[in-house]
This record gives sequence, C-alpha cells and structure tokens, in this order.
Amino acid sequence: MKGQLTPYLSFDGNAKQALEFYKEVLGAEIIGLQTFGEADYPTPPEASDRVMHAQLKKGDISIMFSDTFPGQSVVIGSNISLTLEPESDEEIQNLYNALSKNGKALNELEDTFWGAKYARVQDQFGTIWELNYQKS
Repeated sequence: MKGQLTPYLSFDGNAKQALEFYKEVLGAEIIGLQTFGEADYPTPPEASDRVMHAQLKKGDISIMFSDTFPGQSVVIGSNISLTLEPESDEEIQNLYNALSKNGKALNELEDTFWGAKYARVQDQFGTIWELNYQKS
C-alpha cells in the first residue's frame, strides 16, 4: 500500500467553492477535477455540475473532494472519509474483508469506469474508508 492516508471531504453542492477556498489558504493546486456530468455515469441533470471527484495537492499534502448526489445529505462533522490506495488485488480484497467485518459495505468492491477496483466501507466504529486500487 502507498504510504499516505488521504482525507476525503464530502459537500452538498459547494465542493468547487471549498476547493477554491482551500487552494488559496494552502497555496495548493487543484488536480483531476471531474463533475458528475463529465463522468461516464448515469446522472440526473441537477447533478451535472456537482463535483464527482477532485484532488487538492501541495507537496506531500493531498485532500480529495466530492459533492453528494442530489437528495443525499451531508452531516457536517461526519462528512469526511479516509482513502487507502492498495497496490494489488489481494491487498484491496484483504482490506475490504477486514474493514467490512462487523461493519458494512456502502459500495461493494468492484471494477470502476475510472480503471480502478473500488469499495466504500463503514467499519465497526463508524469510520468510512474509500478503498481504491488504481490498476492502470
């Protein structure tokens, strides 16, 4: 697994504003900004301008951002998850099994349109983990 744990922040339609704010505060760079409308994903028109995924980077600092789908709520204070980036199929499967035991899978482990194997899991303590093994 890569040696970095990355926070993932969720917003209710204002992720772009948050990205710009943190970019200025941290002197960072926005990379990989993709809206739901730009993704190969079925999206209602009201979600097309929402951020599906973006990353803010400065040196070793990395923070990921997204908006929720319309109708999904964001609870301030619990709108953060942690991203782990394993380096193999075996490693992501082991992480998925361990974190979902006595917890629950929010998104089952599966191949994605962005070329990764991905899952979202809430562990037994309520912590949400994004598991993303980028194959390509």
